[in-house]
Amino acid sequence: MHVMSRMAFMGLGIALTGYLSGAPVFAADKPIEDGSKIVITSPKAGDKVSDSFELKYELTKGSQAVHAHVFVDNEYQKGFSGTFKGLSRGPHQITVTGATKDHALVAASQTITVEVQ
Repeated sequence: MHVMSRMAFMGLGIALTGYLSGAPVFAADKPIEDGSKIVITSPKAGDKVSDSFELKYELTKGSQAVHAHVFVDNEYQKGFSGTFKGLSRGPHQITVTGATKDHALVAASQTITVEVQ
């Protein structure tokens, strides 16, 4: 029983530390509002594209965002280099979201849908 109370106390300590630092503590926490902005400049929403195309976006960094994460159909594109290659035909949802140095997502985000021909 003593071990269980220690574990609960440690969990509360971790949550309190996260709360005081402003960092998300639990996976369900909302993205961080830091004043960042994301604008996808190319392609435009609704564009018809080939199976390989370049994604261009502008990130205006707020107080915590240092880079962006790219998602295709809600799947994170780890190590994304700026060009999509070999996407299947049909509609695809592309989302660009700002992220902190620790990869926590910030609220700045834009989503478009393109049609791969």
